Amino acid sequence: MTDTPSWPRAILFDLDGTLVDSLPDIHEALNQTLESLGEPPFTIEAVGRMVGQGVQVLVGRAYEALGKEIDHATRDKIADRYLAIYSARATELTTLNAGATDAVRILADRGIALGVVTNKPGTETADILAHFGLADRMAVVVGGDAGPSKKPAPDLLVYACRQLGIEPGDALFVGDSENDVEAAQAAGMPVVAMRGGYTAREVESLGADLVLDRLDEIPDRLSEIALPSA
Repeated sequence: MTDTPSWPRAILFDLDGTLVDSLPDIHEALNQTLESLGEPPFTIEAVGRMVGQGVQVLVGRAYEALGKEIDHATRDKIADRYLAIYSARATELTTLNAGATDAVRILADRGIALGVVTNKPGTETADILAHFGLADRMAVVVGGDAGPSKKPAPDLLVYACRQLGIEPGDALFVGDSENDVEAAQAAGMPVVAMRGGYTAREVESLGADLVLDRLDEIPDRLSEIALPSA
C-alpha cells in the first residue's frame, strides 16, 4: 500500500447509476407494487427518469405520471409496500457498473478512504454492497434514511465527511445525476459525473469537474480535478 495522498483523503460514491446499475430491479419492484394496486406498469426508461431522490419521490413521480394525486400518508404507505418488494429482490437483476471493482481496489490500496452516500435506504444499500463484495472496502456508508436531508441537499455528504473526520473539500464525490453534482457543489466538494447513469440531462451539462465513462478511469485522472480554494 502506498502512503495516503494529501488529496483526496476520501472518495465517496453514489450507488444507483454510479457503482451499480440497479434500475432493472427498481423497475420490476415498482411495477409489481403498482400491479398490486391495480395500476398499469411503466417502461424501464420511464422509471429511470423517476429515480434519484428517494423512495417517496419515486412513488410520487409514478403517480404524477399516472395523472393521479395522492396525499403524503398514502404515498408513504405505497413506499413501504415498494420497499418490501424491492428488498426481497434488490440484487436479482442489479449489476456492477464498468470498472467498479478495479476502481475500489486501486483507490483503497492507495490509502484513500472510500464510502457510499446514497438516497437509497441503508439496509438495501448494505445488502447490495455485500452482494458485490464491496462492503469491506467502505469506511462509511450513508443511506437516505440516515437522518440528514437527501441529495440534492448537501447534508448527507457533509454527514459522511464528519463520520470520516475530514472536511468536505478533502473528499471527492462520484455520481451520475444532477442531484449528485448539486449536492457536492453545495457541500464544497469536487465531483465526478459518470456517463450512462440515471439522468434525463446530458451529463456534460451538469457542471461536474470531470466526466468519465468508466469508474476505473478515476485513479489515473484525479490530477485533472481542480481543488477547492483554500
